[in-house]
Amino acid sequence: MNQTTDVVIVGGGVAGCATAYYLAQAGVKVTVVESQGIGMQASGYSAGGLNPLQGAQIPGPLGALAMESFRLHLGLWERLREDTGIDCQGRSISLVKVALDEAELPELQETVDLFAAARGDGFSARWLDSKEAAELEPRLAQGVLRGVQAQGNAALDSYLLTLALARAAERLGASFRTGRVQGLQGGPGLATAVALADGAMACGQVVLAMGPWSREAEAWLGVSIPVEPLKGEILRLRLSLDGPALAHDFSGGGSSLHPKPDGLVWVGATEERRGFDKQPSAEARESIWGAAKRLMPSVAQARLVNHTACLRPVTPDWLPIVGQAPGWDNVYLCTGAGKKGVLLAPGMGRAVAELATQGRTGISIGPCAPERFGLVARA
Repeated sequence: MNQTTDVVIVGGGVAGCATAYYLAQAGVKVTVVESQGIGMQASGYSAGGLNPLQGAQIPGPLGALAMESFRLHLGLWERLREDTGIDCQGRSISLVKVALDEAELPELQETVDLFAAARGDGFSARWLDSKEAAELEPRLAQGVLRGVQAQGNAALDSYLLTLALARAAERLGASFRTGRVQGLQGGPGLATAVALADGAMACGQVVLAMGPWSREAEAWLGVSIPVEPLKGEILRLRLSLDGPALAHDFSGGGSSLHPKPDGLVWVGATEERRGFDKQPSAEARESIWGAAKRLMPSVAQARLVNHTACLRPVTPDWLPIVGQAPGWDNVYLCTGAGKKGVLLAPGMGRAVAELATQGRTGISIGPCAPERFGLVARA
């Protein structure tokens, strides 16, 4: 089967779908090739929290991209709903962090400092003493030393966001097909087609948004793409609570509780390097549930609705890989955002779309340049 398109995007996760959306907005003919289905990997299983102020390399080299992408999120949700009818449940949230021991106090101080510094962007935080924390949520564990209530963060349903981006891109002319890309065709530094099991697809440009599987493309490009899978497991619980539903996200004691609009509470998440193992484990379930009970003892009576595992794509320096592949005129990388993939996807996708159509971007992707890892080492 021979097909032709302007741009082939390899990967139908949130990064690939965001890139497709922004390219289609620019009038580019896009084809997304995905082997498993849209949002069926980590993009569909994230807890969906959007915190642009804290995380790996934030504050730091990822801070500017995180805030730029967060602002893109805020402008996307209603537009995507109007364009596709899909409500990705984007909403501002209140986050309550508590310290159950002295070792957790420095993180609370960091939260207060960072949220106070971002007041101009709509963020705020206030200290809670143990009594105030108990008044805010009486079902928290006894023995809370101090707490912080932070506001300005957001949350959404990551699968619905990915689906909405894909549908919006389709409405603008993008196409999606099932398949597995086996390599690139063309001369040195110039891809003219992608190879699929049923034939070649000719194209003018290629975007590789392959998540944890990005390293497969090293053999195609001769470029180092050191992306590895980081396994994360999450429990979806239905709590048997006396009183109202949880009104805040909570974290502390090694646990995090994320109440969802459908009444479920997502609890997690683990971080393990287990290769490409995506099987939920009994050990992780017990660990997650045990930490949650320490934070909120009534979780002991919760009913387990679902237990999921996914693979986040991480790099050695915890920065994504975004930009033109070294030595290639028309191949771009958009991968490696790790636990911040959902937050960063609009910024990464827009940056790659601008590079592909304009040759430059105003998005802060400088620290994410692919060339920082060099070429593949040859034996």
